[in-house]
Amino acid sequence: AVGNVLEISDQTFDQEVLKSSTPVLIDFWAPWCGPCKAIAPVVEEVAGTYAGRLKVVKMNVDDNPQTPTRYGVRGIPNLLLFKQGQVADQIVGAVPKAHLVRAIDSALA
Repeated sequence: AVGNVLEISDQTFDQEVLKSSTPVLIDFWAPWCGPCKAIAPVVEEVAGTYAGRLKVVKMNVDDNPQTPTRYGVRGIPNLLLFKQGQVADQIVGAVPKAHLVRAIDSALA
């Protein structure tokens, strides 16, 4: 885990995301993905800002092909917001922080 962001896998996904009592933001990424590296500090910031109200996790799509396939993740970075085990929102690409914050605020509302 980096800071407030937990690295998860296909094996830990259900436990960490679907069974989470708080909403979860999952960042699907890969080490070779430039835009993923660009959005990573924003995801970190958001994890700090919403600590205790939002769980922030990331998954390497190269090492964990099952979960991205299950949720139709075709391009990365791809952020999914889960609330009570359901996808509440999806953000594709390296978006500005304000865009991410709006999506999170509406999921937490």
